[in-house]
Amino acid sequence: MVKEKAKDIGYDVELPKKTCNDVNCPFHGKLPIRGKILEGVIVSDRMQGTAIVRRDYLHFISKYERYEKRKSRISAHNPVCVDAKKGNKVRIAECRPLSKTKHFVVIEKIN
Repeated sequence: MVKEKAKDIGYDVELPKKTCNDVNCPFHGKLPIRGKILEGVIVSDRMQGTAIVRRDYLHFISKYERYEKRKSRISAHNPVCVDAKKGNKVRIAECRPLSKTKHFVVIEKIN
């Protein structure tokens, strides 16, 4: 049995140690990534192949010349080879629409 090597996705990320047969995996499948690269924390991994990533950021209010905290929850595809769990800090990358709400894929777990 030949071990399948992960392909280079064009970004400086750590390649996964596991392999998978997922078509929507940027390392072992045919899913190209483009656009934004974001970081966040996984708040839910209960859906099959999907993780909800919470992203906290600051938004400037020009009237008061101050910042306010904001958050967003992004649905991202979670490939089997990356296998991120609830509480992990992850890096997600934009890709083509995978479903009605999924437009991102998890590409790396950050320690």
